[in-house]
Amino acid sequence: MGGIFQCLGRQMPPQYKVVSEVGTKAANKGGFLLVSRPFPGNFVFSLSSLRRPGRGGGARGAGGINGTGDGAGQRVVRGSSPGIRTASGTDTGTDSTASGTGTTAPGQHRDRHRDSSGSSRPAAPGTMAEDLVLETWDLHCDRNGREHRTAAMGCEQLVLRRGQPFTVTLRFSGRGYQEGVDKLSFNVETGPCPSETSGTSSHFVMTDCPEESCWSAVVQEQDGESLSVSLCSPPNARIGRYSLTLETCTDYQGSSYQIGDFILLFNPWHPEDTVFMRDENERREYVLSQDGLIYQGTCDYIFSIPWNFGQFEDEILSICLNMLDINPKHLRDQNRDCSRRNDPVYIGRVVSAMVNCNDEDRGVLFGRWDDRYEDGMSPMAWIGSVDILKRWKKFGCQPVKYGQCWVFAAVACTVMRCLGIPSRVVTNYNSAHDTNANLTIDRYINERGEQERQSWDKIWNFHCWVESWMARPDLGAGYDGWQVLDPTPQEKSEGVYCCGPAPVKAIKEGDMLLKYDIPFIFAEVNADVVYWVVQGDGMQKQSIRSSDVGKFISTKSVGRDSREDITHNYKYPEGSEEERAVFEKAEHQKKSIGEEDEGLHLRIKVSEGANKGSDFDVFAVVNNNTDEERVCRVTLCARASSHNGILGPQCGLTDPVDIDIEPRAEKRVPMRILYEEYRDKLTQDNLIKVVALLNDHQTGDIIVAVRDIYIENPPIKIRILGEPMQNRKLVAEISLVNPLAVPLNGCVFVVEGTGLTEGQLVKELEEPVEPQAEAKFRMDLMPRLSGLQKLMVDFESDQLTGVKGYRNVIIAPQPL
Repeated sequence: MGGIFQCLGRQMPPQYKVVSEVGTKAANKGGFLLVSRPFPGNFVFSLSSLRRPGRGGGARGAGGINGTGDGAGQRVVRGSSPGIRTASGTDTGTDSTASGTGTTAPGQHRDRHRDSSGSSRPAAPGTMAEDLVLETWDLHCDRNGREHRTAAMGCEQLVLRRGQPFTVTLRFSGRGYQEGVDKLSFNVETGPCPSETSGTSSHFVMTDCPEESCWSAVVQEQDGESLSVSLCSPPNARIGRYSLTLETCTDYQGSSYQIGDFILLFNPWHPEDTVFMRDENERREYVLSQDGLIYQGTCDYIFSIPWNFGQFEDEILSICLNMLDINPKHLRDQNRDCSRRNDPVYIGRVVSAMVNCNDEDRGVLFGRWDDRYEDGMSPMAWIGSVDILKRWKKFGCQPVKYGQCWVFAAVACTVMRCLGIPSRVVTNYNSAHDTNANLTIDRYINERGEQERQSWDKIWNFHCWVESWMARPDLGAGYDGWQVLDPTPQEKSEGVYCCGPAPVKAIKEGDMLLKYDIPFIFAEVNADVVYWVVQGDGMQKQSIRSSDVGKFISTKSVGRDSREDITHNYKYPEGSEEERAVFEKAEHQKKSIGEEDEGLHLRIKVSEGANKGSDFDVFAVVNNNTDEERVCRVTLCARASSHNGILGPQCGLTDPVDIDIEPRAEKRVPMRILYEEYRDKLTQDNLIKVVALLNDHQTGDIIVAVRDIYIENPPIKIRILGEPMQNRKLVAEISLVNPLAVPLNGCVFVVEGTGLTEGQLVKELEEPVEPQAEAKFRMDLMPRLSGLQKLMVDFESDQLTGVKGYRNVIIAPQPL
């Protein structure tokens, strides 16, 4: 018998005693364990609210897929007779279960008088009331889903947001609920070891008015034998999977019914929830929107790629909850982990760690930056989180190959939005990776502008992370709001590859001692870059102003496909008194503070037409800001590069050029970069790093300028044919022109869009696409959601990879 209690995940309470086993061979398939406990008077109250197997793993509740059910197999009552009452109303010498529509056994009938209309009325004084027997119930998945803004997750399960009431309708057999005669109470439980002390279990009775600080139930409406009850969780309830049990009691005779399971999420619409967000437009963008834009490129050439977050797509919620259930903290202490799931700070740290797999924790994504992706998917090929998360589930939670920063961030954003925490993907241009925490990034080059030696410190041309909105009661006042979470595995935090949540306000103010990981993120947006030019007679240091780090910090605008610059949230204006004070607080003397403008100024300019397949020009532009003629030497060098700062082969170099510059004049030194030189050296990041070196003969100073150049892919054109309407066939025409001088082989288009496609649609071209030829095809779609949707396309081939395009499509609602 102890084994059956073990399958319940807990020990048998001492006040219970075993009555019998029913269906023990099928205990893992819905069998029942009958136990009893003493109740006041001469009656015994029996329970059969056996939790469904794998309740932590997404099993459906007794209510069935539509949230309704009957009492079959859910109610077990033991009276004073030797047998157990059955659905037929007959006593048996052996124990059996009631069907839920059962009647009272002979000799056990309670007096209940009915009037001529057939409705029940109170029993006469001295008689016993008839049992209150639950016949059917309805969890109103559709209605509750609409009210809780979870309807997009489907009607297969009840998904709720904490702190908000939801309705359950109970229909009783034979008579209705009577206040003063019947007592109704509910049990909710989550996690494998639910307890009231850990906040994972609650028993609450039906009352006249709800209490906001705890679980509550009040009568909403009664119609004969039907009773609608409004239940509500507290706004700080633990999120996750719950079971819901009803207990009825009449004259000390009680019954228990497991009426279903539900999922509870964070609620940014509730003012008392720690993820509360005041603005409705922001809630729609950061919680409900299933698609968006992620910014990439360079600080000189910013562009966006579309991304399908798909947090309400089939299976995604179950996958996100499973991610919580297999995280190492849960495996070490399940009860403590579940008890902390009311805190978005804790959830954010778990998600940040679980999206990467560097701790061998069965995380979602395997990171790779070396351009060798043959045994997986190139990070550039993904256009959404749904395919990644479903692959992770399909292959037994083995890491999906491969991801880079924007993929890690986008998947984390999907998980956080799915759980109800407002989140957005943010891109930081010229992002520093400071490995030794000295707020300085050291680079070493020779006099020709070539890299002299490798440094662990790097400057990523862009780096993506997630911002999630939450209160920080653990830090005191002033740090609520956006928090940085970075799931890309860079450095360990408390022994784990995760980062954050770090308040954006603390990063701006230089509050380095607050939780979590603020010094690392502060360096990403504020570090100095110091170039060491290695000469024949030693080393000469040259500092580049830190305005080159942490530029154009970007995210998608609310409600629009445009870029919002949020740099001001992270740092004060360069050279301001506020910036100076922040660096003093951070105990760092900023190299660029107080620097005078150079007499000579050097920058790099790119000609129009840096397109893949084309030659293009770059220029070292030198300005003489003095009143004297200056003589200097200029060298240019170009190398293929990855977006994380790793340099590849050289693809351009000029001989040193001596130039004379008149006072207040400008001169340019050109370098032509040939397609035949960079074609086989370019990584899938499509980046070339150009370094210009200027040696001032008059002062002996050396000035360095650096620019990352993005080589543009050809555009994907998307045409929508016909009038888009919900549940009516729609045709999309998709095309791309090959800009190269060689054919494209192995061409594949991948099409995806929430509400427009069922998963991904793949179109493989049978023939190569010849130079300057157009690849074109048409695809049938069946929009299932109305409103504004995004159709996203990725193109892959042997010569062109990671080509993206999207089209906004307004789908008209289906006529009634």
